[in-house]
Amino acid sequence: MSLSEQIMSDMKEAMKARDKVKLNTVRMIKSALMNEKIKAGHDLTPEEELTVLSREKKQREESIEEFAKANRNDLVAETKQELAIVEDYLPKQLSKEEINEAAASAIAEVNAHDKSDFGKVMKVLMPKIKGKADGKAASAAVRDQLS
Repeated sequence: MSLSEQIMSDMKEAMKARDKVKLNTVRMIKSALMNEKIKAGHDLTPEEELTVLSREKKQREESIEEFAKANRNDLVAETKQELAIVEDYLPKQLSKEEINEAAASAIAEVNAHDKSDFGKVMKVLMPKIKGKADGKAASAAVRDQLS
């Protein structure tokens, strides 16, 4: 089942279950995908869909931080629910150990020796872990191994 078919199916389920949070979140995801499709001028590839979903996830994570700083626990709880729904559409996230292994293999692949090779390593690593790991975690793993 394609992502758009899955989203439509989930939207129908949420409507039937009268689950407003899930319905609104799925609608936002669908809207973001449609906007990206219009912007690109063609049907989105699975990689482009992952980029959109990763962006949606990151937005919600940043919102949770800001709401927590403002002591808005009601919004934190709702945004965490939205984040969980967005994460359902993303591939299984890599563990810290798996990110470290991927970073080590990318370092070996480009024969990196020090921090000056950081960009080369990231250029090889990021396409391999796209949608499966956070860029911050990946860059931290590479920095740790190159120092």
